[in-house]
Amino acid sequence: MPLSLAVITYNEEDNIVRFLDSLIDTVDEIIVVDSFSTDKTKEICTQKYPQVKFFEKQFNGYGEQKNHALTLCSNEWILFLDADEVPDEDLKKSIKKIISSDSPEFNVYKTKFNNHLGIHLIKYGGWGNVCRERLFKKSCAQYSDDKVHEFLITDEKKGLLEGKLDHYTYKSIQHHITKINKYSDMMAEKMFEKGKKIKRFKIIVSPIFEFIKVFIFKLGILDGFPGFYIAKTMSYYTFLKYIKLYEKIRLIEIEKKHGKIL
Repeated sequence: MPLSLAVITYNEEDNIVRFLDSLIDTVDEIIVVDSFSTDKTKEICTQKYPQVKFFEKQFNGYGEQKNHALTLCSNEWILFLDADEVPDEDLKKSIKKIISSDSPEFNVYKTKFNNHLGIHLIKYGGWGNVCRERLFKKSCAQYSDDKVHEFLITDEKKGLLEGKLDHYTYKSIQHHITKINKYSDMMAEKMFEKGKKIKRFKIIVSPIFEFIKVFIFKLGILDGFPGFYIAKTMSYYTFLKYIKLYEKIRLIEIEKKHGKIL
């Protein structure tokens, strides 16, 4: 059966060539939904890769953006990846084997990850055992509408693909911190919309526990200094999302009390 590749992008000029080159001979259709990139993402996709069907849509959240991309796919089998993910040869062979089968065992498949932080392959701290849905039939799944940390909604049993995805997470510390700031904004908004409350004690304690969990309990210490960096930045992300939620709640309380927005 034919296979559609779907990806959502924003300023992915550093990743998109590697991504498309790795998959151009594996898929039958390529759907790119871009959030009006300000770099050369559009130029690369439209000028270098005539096979790409390039669309632009205002970004309102990851779940909505991914579901929009699904509606644009014309095939039943979907391979939905991020632009910083690259399948190894074993994974591509496994995908081809499944979609060429008349009766595959599952309609939704997960894949294992090799998570890279710069030049370092991260094996611990919760990064070494990541396994997520990436191949599925369009009629059997869709994404949650969460703005961030969206997930695939399906009632299907899930198979496991052979091979792995190489995930090149962050090109620099600046890039990483920028993403942390963006994701913590969106996570605070998500929690706020769901009516989540937060106490100052949790803002203080949760980042400490997050560091201990990642570095000690999840054995991030075995990754050495990169493991320490990951634990510290995960702690920082936890602090930011909760302090931003606290700020939103306090501003609303002040507005109600004084009858105006400060």
